[in-house]
Order: sequence, then structure tokens, then C-alpha cells
Amino acid sequence: MSNSVTIIFELLDVVFVLFQGYFLQYYMGSFLEPRGRRHQMGVCLAVVYTLFRKGLDAIWPPGYEGINLLGKQMVSFALLIVFVLCFYKALCSITIFLTVSFQAVRDISVYIAVILLDKPADLIFALWEWGTGKESGGDILKWLGAMNISIVGLQIFRILFALLVMGISLRKIVKDFREKDYRMHKSELKFILIPALTGLMLCMLLRAVMVTVEQDATIFLYQKYPFLVLLLPGVLFLSLLSILQGVKSLQEIAGLNREKNSRVILEKQVESMQEHMGELERVYSGVRSMKHDMRNTLAVISGLISASDSMPPKELQGNKELTAYLSDLMETMNQLELPFHTGNSIVDALLHMKYYEALQSIPDLRLSAEQLLFPKDLPIRGYDIGIILGNALDNALEACVRLKKQEPEAEAFIRLISFQKGKLLFLRIENSFNGSLIRKPQSEFPVTAKKDRELHGIGLVNIKHVAESYEGAVDWDVAERMFILAVMLKVPSTD
Repeated sequence: MSNSVTIIFELLDVVFVLFQGYFLQYYMGSFLEPRGRRHQMGVCLAVVYTLFRKGLDAIWPPGYEGINLLGKQMVSFALLIVFVLCFYKALCSITIFLTVSFQAVRDISVYIAVILLDKPADLIFALWEWGTGKESGGDILKWLGAMNISIVGLQIFRILFALLVMGISLRKIVKDFREKDYRMHKSELKFILIPALTGLMLCMLLRAVMVTVEQDATIFLYQKYPFLVLLLPGVLFLSLLSILQGVKSLQEIAGLNREKNSRVILEKQVESMQEHMGELERVYSGVRSMKHDMRNTLAVISGLISASDSMPPKELQGNKELTAYLSDLMETMNQLELPFHTGNSIVDALLHMKYYEALQSIPDLRLSAEQLLFPKDLPIRGYDIGIILGNALDNALEACVRLKKQEPEAEAFIRLISFQKGKLLFLRIENSFNGSLIRKPQSEFPVTAKKDRELHGIGLVNIKHVAESYEGAVDWDVAERMFILAVMLKVPSTD
């Protein structure tokens, strides 16, 4: 090749590595939290990665010797991990998979492009030689120019093909790896790491055996054995597919585990509601009956005391003390009155319990339930409504607690609203929050701010399960610093 073609090849290689850096920041940034602003980090990472790769090639030129190849690959992998740790908060197990899979996908894409396009390149060169000939000096120059153009064109096509395979593969992993906050166990990490390591080792093996020397001439293995032109890319494609399928299978397992955990929690909540529903109704029925009888008794005693005006002064003093005692007792009885009256005793008791629990953390919490009303003949099970409101209140109270910790003077409120339109019952829960939500593109609901995110969103998922059991739906929205959860239920027919 001429010097100009060599320079063009070097420039194309720089562009190729620069795109790899762009893919790297997209890939890592989809899983890991950057140490700086995402946009600036992306550009900086791509440039630094290019300098890192080209610098390593300059210090350690490419070779086919086994020890040289293995040593460079290990150093490259170690530096890539350090490189990622410098740009991302990546001290987690998934970083190992991300680094190995990126390197494997990169190498597989390059080898597929090189091997598949080698034979077409030989064919094009043969056609040029046959078409132009070498009969005169002018024809030779024309032939050399055409050959140089063909070489550069084929190299560009190889790079584009490799980038296409690499980009599609990495994007597929990002898309299929929906549970990006899922904490993998060691066995699960091995499950997706082994295919990536296999692909990486396969590329190292190919690089070690790809070149042979015969009669002082260097030839590629697939040139000596033409059937390898199709066999090797086929094996590489299968290796790449095993990486992609491993990720997809892991996500299916994670989804099933999440669904199982959600179902278990929902079943426990239903069982708990069912166990306490009858007891709560019995207790509060007894309390209401006792309050009614005690009020009548206290009213009679108070009337008798008021009627006894002709008592001696000593007895009159005792009478006044008895009157004060009965007044205190009446006030205590009034405190047994539930502050919420929704028409559903289970919901009343739930609101009463949650409210007084919340007051321990947020003394100035404002819980408004005046617009939360249910008809007595509503054909929706009380414990189902209790599950919806219980999970919603837990999330709302958690948001209010975080708000008060960050801004003690901020107003903490929760508003509960219900209304019915025809056969549809609507529940609306509004609460204040700090305005910060963690959202993931593949997540239907906001991600919890808790450290343990393996079960994040279980409450909302359970609300969704209950809503769907009544042919309903769940939606959420944010209005400035107010979170709004809306639940729709289809009222079953009583026929």
C-alpha cells in the first residue's frame, strides 16, 4: 500500500476507535451512574477511550504470538476496568459483565467483518486486475489507483459493518436488560458472564491460530481452508447470540422472581386484611355500642347531679369533683371516635392506624379524606380497597418523611379522593414530595429511593394487580411537587 493509503487507514482506525468509545459510554451509561454530567461525560469518555486504545497499540504493537496476545488482552481488559471506574460509580458485580461483554462484542464484530469481507475483497481485486490490465505505464498507474481506492473502500465497508454489528448487539443488551437495578446472585452473574468470556476467549484463540507461515509467506487460516470463511463467522455469530440470549433469559428469570415476590406480598396482604377485617368490624362495633351505652349512663348521672341543688356544702364539693371526673371521662370517650368516616369501616380503621403512625414522624402532617366516600352497598371487597389505599398511603408517607427531612418547613400533606361514574370507581391519592423521582426507561413506575431496590415498586405493582382484577388500571403523574396516583376499578355487577 502507498503512504497515502496507510495514512487513510490510520485515520479510519482512529474514527473506528472513536465510535467504539461512543458505544462504550452509551453502554456503560445505561447501567451505571456517571461521576459527572452525562453529556459532558459521554464526549470526554469517547475521546479518552480513543487515546487509551491508540496509546496501547503504540506501546504494544499487534502481534500473533500466544504470550504476547494473551498479555496484551489481559492488560487491555484491566485498564478498561480502571477506565470505567474512573468515569462511573461502578463498584458493583454487574461491572464485570459489562466490561467483559463489551470487549467480547467488540472483538466478535471485528472478526466477523474481517472474515466475511475478505473473499469479496479478493474478488474485487481480481476484477480490477482483469479489467484494467498492466500493458503500459499509464495503465499500471490507473490500475494502482483503482486498487488503492478499492482497498480504502473495502476498509470503510469493514468498519461500517463491524460498527453495525457492534451497535445492534450492545443496544439489544441494553434493551433486554430491563432490570438494571436487579441484584444478581453469583450464580446469575456466572450465567451471563460465561457466554461473554467464551466469546472473548474464542476471539483470542482465532487471533492466535489465524495466521500461518508457509514458504516464507504469511497466509490466513481461512485462505488455506476456504470452508472456514463461512464456518468461523457462523461460530462467532452463535457466540454473540449466546451473549444476547443469556441476558434475555436472565431478565425473564428476574421478571418471574419479581412477579413471584409481588404475588407473595399481595397474598400476604390479602390474608392479613381478611384476618383483621372481621375482627376490626367486631371491635369497632363493640366500641360504638359501648360508647352509646356509656354516654347514656353518663348523661343520666350528670342529670341527677345537676338536679341535687339542696345538698350540704360538704357533699356539694364532692359533687363538683364527681362532675369534673365525669366530664373528663366523657372527653376520653369522645376520643374513641374515629376521625375518618368513608362509609367503609375497614378503610376508616386503616386510615386511623396509618394517620397516627405517621404523626410520630410528621406531627404536622395534614391528611385529608373528606372526599373519600364509599356507598354501603359497593360490591368491591373491603380488603381490596384496603390493599390499594394501604400501599398508596405507605408510599405517600415515605415521600412526606423524605420531604420533611430535607425541608423541615415544607408542608406535608396527603389527599384522598374517590368518586364513581357509572360502573367505574376512581381513587385518587395526592401527596407532597421533594420533587425528585428516579425514572428508568423500561420501568412502568418510579424507582424507589431506598438502597434495596430489588423489590422496588412492589406496592405499586400490587395496586396494579388489584386494579386489573377489577378490569381497571393504574396511572401516575407529577404536578410540580405533588405526586398523583390514580386508580380505576370497574364495579362488579350485583346481578
